[in-house]
Amino acid sequence: MQTELNTGRYGHDALLAFVEGLFHKAGAQAELASVVARTLVEGDLLGHSTHGTNLVNGYLGSILDGHAIVDTTQFRTLSQSASSALFDGSYVLGPYCVSRALDFACEVAASHGIGIAVVRRSHHIGCLAAYLQRVTDRGLVPLIYSSDPSVASVSAHGGIEPLFTPNPIAVGIPTRQAPMLIDVSMSTITNGFVNKTRNAGEKLPQPVLMSNQGVLTDDPEAFFSTPPGSILPLGGREFGHKGFALGLMVEALTSGLAGHGRKDKPDAWGASVCTMAIDPAFFGGIESFTEESSHLADQVRASTPVEAGRPVRLPGAAGLALREAQLRDGVNLPGFVVASLQAAAQRMGVKEFPATLSR
Repeated sequence: MQTELNTGRYGHDALLAFVEGLFHKAGAQAELASVVARTLVEGDLLGHSTHGTNLVNGYLGSILDGHAIVDTTQFRTLSQSASSALFDGSYVLGPYCVSRALDFACEVAASHGIGIAVVRRSHHIGCLAAYLQRVTDRGLVPLIYSSDPSVASVSAHGGIEPLFTPNPIAVGIPTRQAPMLIDVSMSTITNGFVNKTRNAGEKLPQPVLMSNQGVLTDDPEAFFSTPPGSILPLGGREFGHKGFALGLMVEALTSGLAGHGRKDKPDAWGASVCTMAIDPAFFGGIESFTEESSHLADQVRASTPVEAGRPVRLPGAAGLALREAQLRDGVNLPGFVVASLQAAAQRMGVKEFPATLSR
């Protein structure tokens, strides 16, 4: 088994097969293992290293302790109309839950112009951006909202105690070229970034945490105190009312519509998820839509940059460029991800680890 924990490049197909194999060993059938592995590797391809294959070991641990479910028959439809559905994920691995919900939303959007599917009690869903391009490639506009009702880490604007999660929003916007891929949290930073910074023994780039005494700080240790500190809403201390309001919106569209959330006091790692798909053909038409989105994209790219040599970028542009390069040259995994994957392999008794590609 490989012991080198430094950054390395790994062939995409070999990495995908390795991750699939780990979930097979944990009891997942082919469809589930494939969907989960593809989604997590896609996170790495787009540069979201904390929410890619870094999650594999945590997912496997959750399966082995009986919380995460690999039996996809436990994913159940609770209600359904011509354009909407509510699913109970029963803590089936989250990438499968989101993919099923998005498939439904896309299918009914093609018939009715818009589709919406909400999932309660999903397991953790990974990187939201990883789900978008397969929908924009169909000429549809996907939207994903997510919260974890078992976790509180972000404060209300003007408050101290943590109340809810970073509550990310993801949107894919087709253009005549590459799509815009938006994936942003309603908090200044994410839980994963706080953990990553703490593990590295570093300070945060800005004082975006609130200590349990109401003091702004850049020290990640303040987040792990007793009682805990909190992450500021998007906009920080001065303009956090905006992120706070959007965070409440996400709570309503996820746990609110799901009928299961913080009021139920769940104690398991998971998510409430709202997925939507919009078909521009039922509105101004896909040609008009992409003409407008492409015109706006061109204007963004033509913007005069504040710093010479650093052109203005569209959301997702860097990730898509990185994805193309990594599919060609190998997936670049940071040392902490390599270590996490090796721990996952050891957990499952797998001795073979993908070889690094020669540079």
